[in-house]
Amino acid sequence: MKRKMMLGNEAIARGAYEAGVKVTSAYPGTPSTEVSENIVKYEGVYAEWAPNEKVATEVAIGASMAGVRSMCMMKHVGVNVASDPLYTVSYIGVNGGMVMVAADDPGIYSSQNEQDTRMVARAAMVPVIEPSDSEEARVFTKRAYEISEEYDTPVILRTTTRLSHSQGIVNLEDRVVPEDKPYERNISKTVMMPGMAIKRHIFVEQRMKRLAEDACTLDLNRTEYRDTKIGVITSGIPYQYVREALPEASVLKLGMVHPLPGKLIAEFAAKVEKLYIVEELEPVIEEQVKAMGIACTGKEIFTVQGEYSANMIRKAILGVETEVATPAPVPARPPILCPGCPHRSTFSVLKKMKLHAAGDIGCYTLGAVAPLGVVDTVVCMGSSISTLHGMEKAKGKDYIRNWVAVIGDSTFLHTGVNSLMNMVYNQSTGTVLILDNSTTGMTGHQEHAATGKMLNGEPTDPILLDELCRGLGVKNVEVVDAFDQVRLEQVIKAELAKDEVSVIIVQAPCALLKSFVPKGKCFTIPEKCRKCGMCLQPGCPAITKNADGTVKIDETMCNGCGLCMQTCKFGAIGHTCNADAK
Repeated sequence: MKRKMMLGNEAIARGAYEAGVKVTSAYPGTPSTEVSENIVKYEGVYAEWAPNEKVATEVAIGASMAGVRSMCMMKHVGVNVASDPLYTVSYIGVNGGMVMVAADDPGIYSSQNEQDTRMVARAAMVPVIEPSDSEEARVFTKRAYEISEEYDTPVILRTTTRLSHSQGIVNLEDRVVPEDKPYERNISKTVMMPGMAIKRHIFVEQRMKRLAEDACTLDLNRTEYRDTKIGVITSGIPYQYVREALPEASVLKLGMVHPLPGKLIAEFAAKVEKLYIVEELEPVIEEQVKAMGIACTGKEIFTVQGEYSANMIRKAILGVETEVATPAPVPARPPILCPGCPHRSTFSVLKKMKLHAAGDIGCYTLGAVAPLGVVDTVVCMGSSISTLHGMEKAKGKDYIRNWVAVIGDSTFLHTGVNSLMNMVYNQSTGTVLILDNSTTGMTGHQEHAATGKMLNGEPTDPILLDELCRGLGVKNVEVVDAFDQVRLEQVIKAELAKDEVSVIIVQAPCALLKSFVPKGKCFTIPEKCRKCGMCLQPGCPAITKNADGTVKIDETMCNGCGLCMQTCKFGAIGHTCNADAK
């Protein structure tokens, strides 16, 4: 058997491939993105980027209905977007097996909240499987399809940042593709109008009861009896911490975390003197165990916030605090936009104009912090436009004369389109800036519907954002170079004065794209420098101040965007042109 070191996400992709999955759809979102980026490499698997997680889920549902195994992948907040089809496909069930990969983010490393997908799954009445390492990620993915088809249900494969981005040894097995299941018209199962849904709800309740009973003997759950003075119920990555912190303790390791195996839990609890529940985020397991009438200790000594660790568990249960050497001080690294980022130029203009921005999810969220400080609100994907609309309806047209909405190209296609449609339909007034940097930047430069390339790199017809906006009924659509600050300011002033919806598409490619060619390099002319510090205001990390008050530009970081040169009013910054730049 071949073995290979793999990320958890890479192992999930391998498991899906080995399970014979034929169709996958996803929207990129850390920490789930690499599942798609790896599964697209396998022959025989169709993989795509969808405009959002709802669409990705519906694509997987359609493929399942057609009789093949399918998968959709997203981060935890993407499950919110996908919840509409998720709750209903729970009633419908599957034809070919269907798995939703949901990546939670304990510690909030790259998200706007710290929600727990297990709670969504309980409400949707969908089983949840949770691996603890890369090999289990591969194996559990394959088992998820078997469970999906045996119990006629979609299955959520829950992972977390630590599992998604940690490496482990994985055993590689051959791909086995089951025969496509025949499609048979059955509207009582696949058309969820009230009369059918009532009957399917009964089926779902019976299915969950059967799953809970069968989970007691399911190979995904296992008991490890050692010293019975301490017993721990745990799952996922926390299992690894428990084994390190409490090597002699007895453990009930749950691979299926919903529904819970009640009889197995009661049997384990009866054999240990003191029972602990170790789970990151919400007390999902703990509350159900206590509801069974079983005494246990959980969040009384553990937190609902952030990631756990072996040291934390050891201290909480044993009262032993492991001495850890104090690490050397690390220089502060506040989040900041990259050198040459077009968003910095746009935000510099907004700051100069003393405007407020309703923000969105993406790199441009960093426009909220110093030194730019123009983004006032960030809620979720696509919310900037709706937030601006709500402000206008609450306070009137004059109130939002000094407000704009900012949203990225990928995020606009994700959920911003509907928000813009709502502004037009309800006769709103407001100016929307679509910051088009030709990629899905924050999650690692994935393609989207407006870039002209699919997930597999093949060319496709790109969505033209200006034509799309006009098609939605927006009469005022302007396209401006992000680094043409003079024109950008003029256009923003003109559009803010109008009593209707305006869209300004601010274009310039992300400086980290492989196709990006720097315009050249900027350099300082010390004898002309007045030490005013204006060139430092946009916060470009390539520019720093010398001891004498003059500035210097790190040519290894500079992309030659020219923003600092435009900011300097004394000609103290020059520019060398790159003949290859377009």
